[in-house]
Amino acid sequence: MSFFFQSRNNKTFKPHKSLPEGSHQMDLIKHAAATLGSGNLRQAVMLPDGEDLNEWIAVNTVDFFNQINMLYGTISDICTPQTCQVMSAGAKYEYFWADGVKIKKPIKCSAPRYIDYLMTWVQTQLDNEDIFPSAVGVPFSKNFMPIAKTILKRLFRVYAHIYHQHFSDVISLNEEAHLNTSFKHFIYFVQEFSLIERRELAPLQELIEKLISKDKDKYK
Repeated sequence: MSFFFQSRNNKTFKPHKSLPEGSHQMDLIKHAAATLGSGNLRQAVMLPDGEDLNEWIAVNTVDFFNQINMLYGTISDICTPQTCQVMSAGAKYEYFWADGVKIKKPIKCSAPRYIDYLMTWVQTQLDNEDIFPSAVGVPFSKNFMPIAKTILKRLFRVYAHIYHQHFSDVISLNEEAHLNTSFKHFIYFVQEFSLIERRELAPLQELIEKLISKDKDKYK
């Protein structure tokens, strides 16, 4: 279960990724969850004093994976190869899958197949101790940041698909508040550390501006 997100439906699309209990990573997540209690997401995503940037990005990336895992799990029975024959985010944006290893040439596939590929690939990265070390004092590799950015860029595409193709389903399940809070938290985080290029956010740019503008007057 994500510390930042609780759903009425505890179904997940992929197995939940847990952080070691009693670890510094778990302490960081608990700190962030406590900060989120203020409701000020912009403040909550900031790097805590004295903490390592890579570790902060790593623990939050794990939690965003868990959040999106649960969010997509709520509508995975509705997102089928018949209803979503392509992985799209509205009429203008379609995504093709490639991981550079098993699938080197981008392929067109249904949304559930694409998201299965995506979440499986993310799981593999998160479970790789050379990329996401869990032991205290183990340094992060030089390729950690590029991989973390790719993970977050691809996780964004799941949000984009849910909003464009399944928002009515989310509303019918009474999960829209959870989706909006999770997505706004995600956007504040990636903007704080410049983790996703603006052009990649284009499918939801109007929504992003609307969600953030609501906070500008609230937290001046």
